[in-house]
Amino acid sequence: MPHAADASAVDRLHEAHERILDQLSRVIVGQQAVIEELLISLFSRSHCLLEGVPGLAKTLLVSTLARSLDLSFSRIQFTPDLMPADIIGTDVLEEDRATGQRQTRFLEGPLFANVVLADEINRTPPKTQAALLEAMQERQVSVGRTRHALVDPFFVLATQNPIEQEGTYPLPEAQQDRFMFKVFVRYPSFAEEFEIARRTTGLPAEETRPVLSAADIIALQRSVREVPVSDHVVRYALALVRQTRGGEPGVPDFVSDQLVWGAGPRAVQFLVVGAKARALLHGRSHVGIEDVRTLAAPVLRHRIVVGFAAESEGVTPDRVIQRIIETTPEREDELTRDPRFQTIFAS
Repeated sequence: MPHAADASAVDRLHEAHERILDQLSRVIVGQQAVIEELLISLFSRSHCLLEGVPGLAKTLLVSTLARSLDLSFSRIQFTPDLMPADIIGTDVLEEDRATGQRQTRFLEGPLFANVVLADEINRTPPKTQAALLEAMQERQVSVGRTRHALVDPFFVLATQNPIEQEGTYPLPEAQQDRFMFKVFVRYPSFAEEFEIARRTTGLPAEETRPVLSAADIIALQRSVREVPVSDHVVRYALALVRQTRGGEPGVPDFVSDQLVWGAGPRAVQFLVVGAKARALLHGRSHVGIEDVRTLAAPVLRHRIVVGFAAESEGVTPDRVIQRIIETTPEREDELTRDPRFQTIFAS
């Protein structure tokens, strides 16, 4: 059995969670699930894709989060004419007035910030999208033959507008896989929208104060990776992911009928590390099945593809994921003794 996480690490991240929520609540109304998923992604050293209609305070949320974490923030408004050099940076030729010699100097682009908001990523051409995604994966950019390391921590939040498709370049599924979560930013409840109207039409809210430094965040990211996880939790995560692959042994018929593409191994990695971060955020030293189950939808929804026939009948990725969760035993003995899952684990 793995040992419990270090008590000090649990206390540090749980306390950080509470302090960040306190600062965000002074500016942001509601969106608790979205905030938690963003923080899990940040402390897992990963990136997030947010989808929601305009006017839901996505930009305000991200910029306020950056201020509460004492991190540099950069917003890039993606447009059809944006080129890779516009976000990465470029070499400029300068003349030394003292010697008269000319030399090149790298001028950093907006990617060189701790928190980068890539606003409406589906509005820019694939070449610029690929440059951003390469920087996310490699945490460096290449200009000519020179590589430039990005700052650490480096956290990208990209937004998509789901209601306008004309003149857009949707991210291919293979590129969406680079994001840990796909987070849906939904309309507020009546009570939340009432508070938004009351708060935003009065005097400005008090200013957000930073509660964590970049060094603190790097240390907490390391603490998340050190959290042990039981074999049963890993096996449960594998059970969920492997059931999305239609046609494989043991996979339910409804998955084979409704999905044309399933999630890859990266989904299991993100489920496990995300569950570790969620456990610490909630003040627990152990990872439970609940942590994996809660994160299944944001981890898997952009990694599975619903077939045309199923989609025309109203089937969504989230419905398929929920049905998989409902048909997967949570108890270790039930999971390992189930003949269908024995087939899945043996394949």
